[in-house]
Amino acid sequence: MSSSPFSDADISSLIDDNVQYPQQIWYTIAAFLFVIGCFQWGLFLHSKFARRARHEYDEETVIANGVHRKFSLRRIPLAVINVYRVVAFRWTLEIGRSYTLNMTEVFVTVAYIVLLLTYAFINTTSAEGQKLDIIFWSNRIAMLAASQFPIITALGTKNNIVSLVTGISYDKLNYTHRMMARTCFMLLWVHGAGQIVSFPFEPWLRAGITAMVAFSILILVSLRPVRSNMYEVFFYVHFLGVLIFLVGGYYHTKGAHGSFWIWPSFVFWAFDRFIRAIRLVVFNHSYFGFKSGTGTMDAATELLSEGVVRMRLRRPPHFHWSPGQAAYLIMPSVSTLPFEAHPFTIASFDSSLLSTAPAEDRSNRDVTGPSAPFWKELVFLVNVQEGFTKKLKEVAARKETVKVFVDGPYGSSPDLGSYDTSVLVAGGSGVSYTLPVFLNIIERVRKGKSSCTRVVFIWAIRGAEYVQWIEEALIKAVRLAPPSLTVSIRIFHHCFIHDAIQKKSSPEHVVTRKNSLSLSFMSLRGVRTENGRPDLDALLKEEVSVTSGRMSVSVCGSQAIARATRHALRFPVSGPSSILNGGPSITLHVESFGYA
Repeated sequence: MSSSPFSDADISSLIDDNVQYPQQIWYTIAAFLFVIGCFQWGLFLHSKFARRARHEYDEETVIANGVHRKFSLRRIPLAVINVYRVVAFRWTLEIGRSYTLNMTEVFVTVAYIVLLLTYAFINTTSAEGQKLDIIFWSNRIAMLAASQFPIITALGTKNNIVSLVTGISYDKLNYTHRMMARTCFMLLWVHGAGQIVSFPFEPWLRAGITAMVAFSILILVSLRPVRSNMYEVFFYVHFLGVLIFLVGGYYHTKGAHGSFWIWPSFVFWAFDRFIRAIRLVVFNHSYFGFKSGTGTMDAATELLSEGVVRMRLRRPPHFHWSPGQAAYLIMPSVSTLPFEAHPFTIASFDSSLLSTAPAEDRSNRDVTGPSAPFWKELVFLVNVQEGFTKKLKEVAARKETVKVFVDGPYGSSPDLGSYDTSVLVAGGSGVSYTLPVFLNIIERVRKGKSSCTRVVFIWAIRGAEYVQWIEEALIKAVRLAPPSLTVSIRIFHHCFIHDAIQKKSSPEHVVTRKNSLSLSFMSLRGVRTENGRPDLDALLKEEVSVTSGRMSVSVCGSQAIARATRHALRFPVSGPSSILNGGPSITLHVESFGYA
């Protein structure tokens, strides 16, 4: 680069700080991740191996709504944990109707920005005494931002070491990936502005400008409105933008210490792609000539309603997943470009639960409709929007079969075996997440692997006919539930759309369904259907009032449903007073509706 008018002392200090400060930031981040990892894995081990302490009831014991409760100061640690859960994950910053940040995300964002800015502006006084010298902080900002490229790249991949260390799935870390990228984007433009006005237009500067233009486009297409409504645009611009940015950044910093931080990003990205390629070959081997015969992974499509498509394909024998996990589907004949991968929650259950049922209760049907037994199939309920899913809807309207490449499974599955009560809340196609979890709870109780005594299944839908998607699975599950497990199914439908569908679509496009529910479903114990939207505040508080011990609430639906659930489980429901008086310790799991 061009010669500098600054003293040798300034240059020496600048070089030393540009090496040491990024390393110190990495030590800070590594220590934070280590603490989070210890906490997460500690909770995991506790959930796996901890044994519930038996309640000792004495003269302080009171009976409220049939639940034994007593005041105990020994529950202070549990009360503290619940206060932390409420403040960290249920207090939220709500922006508009569709964007929500919990306080943990807010804290991490603020702490990260403060950390980078602190290291950017400390010790920026030149040897001549000029404070906040632009050469010091402008160059250092760039070096600090460059040092974050490896972890930003890792957080954006499906198979990353951060998930391994912390036990947090990649989809939960995606907010951190976006936040860190946007923070570095702002820092780099501050650096870039200083470089453009201070140096001639040399090749290293042109490489940096090219990188920043690509980064700017990448940031724009990653905004939620674009990402949600034009996923294909985001997918390919993201791929090309990252490649151009990293290559341009590498040549911009070539010969400086910044290039040291850039090449590991290529390694992390290549490792993730290698793992995903291996998965594709292993789980789709019939397409690659490793097995005689073809078409074993072809998917049958069906248009259940104007807004939902069901896909079914026979899974490979070696493909296993946990309830609530998702898979990426590649459908070259449907997508605009052949390698688009779209995530969807697996709605079927990887188990032989129904195979253990009495002969009169068995049938060759999957979780959500006719065909092979559901433990032999992958089933997806696809929420129709624009782009790819709209094209898939056209295919499903013709009931065509499509070739599918499966990459997965991904995501985490909450371990609910140690909870006394589990409440599952879903809206629309969010049932793709709650149904397998519901079936899993029943199976684990049957096998003596769960201490659950009550499970509540709440589903908000547009029309009663939607129940037929999963009606048979619910019927079988309730019949198989042991007497020790109380099952409550609450269905809320706020309008009948059957007539509207008939007017908008020709008969061959939509499978017509009756508005009435079957007698066999309505006669099940614990089943209730109601018109209108669910009052989640009242429903959840009712469950809290009749529960003691540990309680889990899992929700997958729209932002409105997730917000209502969070609001219902704040203070005083999960407050110290409730816990000290024997109320339940409540854990909340919120899943992204984007997978449903």
